[in-house]
Amino acid sequence: QVQLVESGGGLVQPGGSLRLSCAASGITFSIYTMGWYRQAPGKQRELVASIVGSGNTAYLDSVKGRFAISRDNVKNTAYLQMNNLKPEDTAVYYCNADRFDKKADYWGQGTQVTVSS
Repeated sequence: QVQLVESGGGLVQPGGSLRLSCAASGITFSIYTMGWYRQAPGKQRELVASIVGSGNTAYLDSVKGRFAISRDNVKNTAYLQMNNLKPEDTAVYYCNADRFDKKADYWGQGTQVTVSS
């Protein structure tokens, strides 16, 4: 059974930081591209950051320089370090695992991030 379990969301003031974690089980973690998506109320889900098994990363323009995605292929965990958070970063953040050959795709349950003073 495949599980992606996110943690680390919460309420933070503008300018603050949070670190999201996504613990994966039931998959060969290293062959999956791990992604963090977010969905704000009334908006479409968007890809925030992704990291392939070898470590190459990609980011949404609005988070470049503030967010950093990483992965630990031993712990089967992906991370999203979010710094200098802004109110517009408020959303439910979802972890995604996308197999390299596109034959499988899994989602976590989501974790709420709220940036507000």
